[in-house]
Amino acid sequence: YLATDDDRQVAADAIRVTRRLMRQPALQPYRPEEHLPGPQVGDDDASLVRAAGDIGTTIFHPVGTAKMGLPSDPLAVVDERLRVRGLGGLRIVDASIMPTITSGNTNTPTAMIAEKGAAGFYTSGGRAGRRGDFLTSPEVGPLFGAVVARWIDAEFERQGRPDGFTVVEAGAGPGTLARTVLLAAPHLAGRYITVETAAAQRAGHPEGVHALAQLPAGPFPGVVIANELLDNLPFRLAVFDGGWREAHVLVGRDGALTEVLLPAPEGWDWLPRTAPHGGRVPVQELAAAWLHQARGLLATGGGVLCFDYAVARTAALALEPWRTWLRTYRGHERGAHYLRDAGLQDITAEVCLDQLPETDGVRTQAQFLQRWGIADLVEEGRLAWEAAAGAPDLAALRMRSRVREAESLLDPDGLGAFLAMEWRV
Repeated sequence: YLATDDDRQVAADAIRVTRRLMRQPALQPYRPEEHLPGPQVGDDDASLVRAAGDIGTTIFHPVGTAKMGLPSDPLAVVDERLRVRGLGGLRIVDASIMPTITSGNTNTPTAMIAEKGAAGFYTSGGRAGRRGDFLTSPEVGPLFGAVVARWIDAEFERQGRPDGFTVVEAGAGPGTLARTVLLAAPHLAGRYITVETAAAQRAGHPEGVHALAQLPAGPFPGVVIANELLDNLPFRLAVFDGGWREAHVLVGRDGALTEVLLPAPEGWDWLPRTAPHGGRVPVQELAAAWLHQARGLLATGGGVLCFDYAVARTAALALEPWRTWLRTYRGHERGAHYLRDAGLQDITAEVCLDQLPETDGVRTQAQFLQRWGIADLVEEGRLAWEAAAGAPDLAALRMRSRVREAESLLDPDGLGAFLAMEWRV
């Protein structure tokens, strides 16, 4: 430390520059005073170098005790997804995974490691479907996609059969809805864009789609569809404790997550004036922002269609036990508390319509499916099965399943009670 002429010169020059800055007229109203090394220390190199050695200190940035590396590296503790090799359910997300120390301060690189490590549930294998963690309408079977295809074709006609008509599906997950829409409407192949941030999920998207990690640029004629996306977008949490406060999450030294309540930010005066003590509601700013962005992609006349579980007014949730609308899922079952198993379970919140742009139409999912001909498709399936019952093939079996699929999709106590929400541009 300060062992070379260059290091000593830099240290002396640094003190001189600081003194010169503090003498500038713009800073004189603040009357800066020099405490270290002190005005008694001269401005010559020898004095300043001696002072730098007296008051200077080194700073340690410990890293690399659990380095990330390839399976061929015997010293690597974690893989590229920060999973500890040889142990299930354990990740390390801090500066210890750096293979070598960074050339600058380690604070920001560590924050970026945390952001990537917290990318979470969907990028680490969590998914919808019969083999996943929760079941949505597309995973019930191909009937849901067939009805959505009818709506898409009707939109194409309503918009005047425009050139460049494009379908964008946001939050496409493993691509199940896209696969079933294209099965029913193969003419949409090449005009269907799936958007999914998780590369592991995009890898399973079907042929005939353009798979993207982000929404494409617009505007263009067409539609944007999203199934159970809005409830999965991050939200802030308001808690009533004599007044509205915001829940923040703290990470302890042992990695445990705890909740602390801080004053609500300005602009939350739209929340209910009062609520039961401990009442909670989601603040879904990102859901509203996503809808603005989705509508901005489309040319005049375009349409946005979202399926989700939702309530008309935020105030209704404040009166409900929060566990009824703030839910976690893993392995087709309700998961643990939302602060436990971070990144290993799906976290969802009921969508509040009064926090979103005003819709141009809201129906239950059952009403939407009936409006766009689910009964006709079920009858078509029954007749096709009867015709092929003697020697059924895969197509005939798909047709036979439509009756059972319709029962699940129209169930008023289940998927049928979801809302189908439409916005026009």
